Amino acid sequence: MNTVAEQKPIVDNDPKTAKKALEIRNLQAWYGESYILQDINITVNQGEVVTLLGRNGSGRTTTLRAIMGLTGARKGSIRIGGVESINLPTYKIAHLGVGYCPEERAIFSSLSTEENLLLPPSISKTEKGMSVKEIYDMFPNLAERKASPGTRLSGGEQQMLAVARILRTGAKLLLLDEISEGLAPVIVQALARMIVTLKAKGYTIVMVEQNFRFAAPLADRFYVVEHGKIVETFAASELDSKMPVLSELLGV
Repeated sequence: MNTVAEQKPIVDNDPKTAKKALEIRNLQAWYGESYILQDINITVNQGEVVTLLGRNGSGRTTTLRAIMGLTGARKGSIRIGGVESINLPTYKIAHLGVGYCPEERAIFSSLSTEENLLLPPSISKTEKGMSVKEIYDMFPNLAERKASPGTRLSGGEQQMLAVARILRTGAKLLLLDEISEGLAPVIVQALARMIVTLKAKGYTIVMVEQNFRFAAPLADRFYVVEHGKIVETFAASELDSKMPVLSELLGV
């Protein structure tokens, strides 16, 4: 677990000086009458990679969807770059510089790779999205398949394209849901290198991950979600000492 982690730049984790990219306080969320999130509290500093761990159905994906305003009802506070967003519609949340990559990827299958990349609009007045050339430099597979329709891309290539589209918008806070799921090891390694590169460029990343081996060397901090609540939080430096607890909570 190692060479990737060794490349991580230092992040200011001092709560007195670190700038907050995302602050969630007492977040509750519902789908219809189903009470899913029951008091979520999360802080993510600018430039951090934070991973939400937990079993399937624990509320991790719902947390990302709640940040984007994609659940039913929401209560509590979600501050993005210091701006309260709990009552904002999804499109205005995106314009705060947030990019969401859902588990289902949502690639336009009838469009080519490059057409998918050219489609997203800029959502930020201050941050310029990555150019198509920069995307191809980061993902050589996509450059090779730029004329291929979405239906012809492998699962790994579709995942790369889903993340790449977000990078085109200028979003600096990335919400990534299970991006390594079901992919070949060589693709998972490429995605890990991507996260290290983005972190070095100053992006802030919140990941939902079932693949602990993928997430462990990448994250600065971890939150464990269970039954819609945060039950454990710790820094990467505490990972070894927390393994017995994680084994009990996650079965890792």
